[in-house]
Amino acid sequence: MNTTTSIVAAGIVVLAVGAASYKLGQQDTGNTKAASETLSVTAAVSPSSVKKPAAAEPHAGVPTARTALPGAPDSMSHRFAHFKVGDSNVKALLADGPVMWVGTSGGVIRYDTKKEEHRLYDVRAGLLSNGIFHLSRLGDRIAVGTYGGGLSLFDEANDDWTNYNIQHGLGDAFIYDLLQLPNGDIWIATWSGANLVKGGGLDDREQWTTFTVASTGGGLPNDWVYALAAGKNGEVWMATEGGLARYKEGDWQNWKHEDGLGAPYELVREQIEFERDPAKESSHHARQKVEMGLQNVDVAYNPNYIVALHVDEEGIVWAGTWGGGLARFDGQNWKHFTVADGLPANHVFMLESAGEGALWVGTSNGMARFDGEKFIVLTTNDGLYANNVFSLAQGDDGSLWVGSYGGVARLVGLGEQFQ
Repeated sequence: MNTTTSIVAAGIVVLAVGAASYKLGQQDTGNTKAASETLSVTAAVSPSSVKKPAAAEPHAGVPTARTALPGAPDSMSHRFAHFKVGDSNVKALLADGPVMWVGTSGGVIRYDTKKEEHRLYDVRAGLLSNGIFHLSRLGDRIAVGTYGGGLSLFDEANDDWTNYNIQHGLGDAFIYDLLQLPNGDIWIATWSGANLVKGGGLDDREQWTTFTVASTGGGLPNDWVYALAAGKNGEVWMATEGGLARYKEGDWQNWKHEDGLGAPYELVREQIEFERDPAKESSHHARQKVEMGLQNVDVAYNPNYIVALHVDEEGIVWAGTWGGGLARFDGQNWKHFTVADGLPANHVFMLESAGEGALWVGTSNGMARFDGEKFIVLTTNDGLYANNVFSLAQGDDGSLWVGSYGGVARLVGLGEQFQ
């Protein structure tokens, strides 16, 4: 049996995928022996002999592998694999049977985990923007929310893209989330408000409504809508840069830091290690901080800015904030969790169900499983590609796929660590 086949049989695969073009390689590890082993595997196909594919051309990757990173504890009971995507953020992941869809800053990658083949979709294939923020299934199509290119729907059976933009009814061409309710209504989170498309009638302009701060009389606290979640009783929750909003049957409510959202600055000031302050890079963010009375805070802290949102089976709302930690809201009372409670970092980028009432929390410094009482933290020492965690999906084999800057980690056999 040759080296490549034996690695595949072991079930631990590392596939290198470039955002703009496919390339072969392995994450730098600083371990000479591991690098030597990698070269012996990838030498089966020389990078210089690989023909760059045309737009959206299917291509099978060459597998390489490692079972643990340098510094990983000897007691690590799970396995992991890394998938490189180049200098790109992986802001969205979608598990669709044996296929994993990966949303990057350079397009959408379709990876067939059974055939170990991948295909890149970008502006050459039909997208209007390569920057991807959202992936979900909408009926028999894949919904793709882009940076500046609107909403794209992919009909895989016919290899066909349909694009929706401002002229069709979108509030903005930057799409952060999409939610379809049981009655068929579609909600879309944009940079300039939230869209409601009645009955899912995307091709009927009359079915589109855009909700903004102005049109709702302040019910929507900020026009930058970052995430959406369905409530237990038919309501829709919205994460914005200015607080949490709730919509039900035409009525709006919102909650901000002054109501309990996010931990106080005095509590987290010494805990903030991620110091990139958006207000120093964007006039938009600077204006928002002034409006919220945070102009004297010169670090990355805005407790009103909700980056991640999740509603659990009990109807509890979980909000991941920018520097204010993780917030829990039961409809009446707020509770916050910070680094002092075991959270890896106070900048929360991702929230997903971990089953059995638990929660996956992706932060700027690792990922944690939170069962309501304690945080169990995973970092690059445990197999993450990087410690900034933006997205997560569970494969049909139970593996976890975790998106970061530069790549994706596939984690297998984590269950025993959380017993």
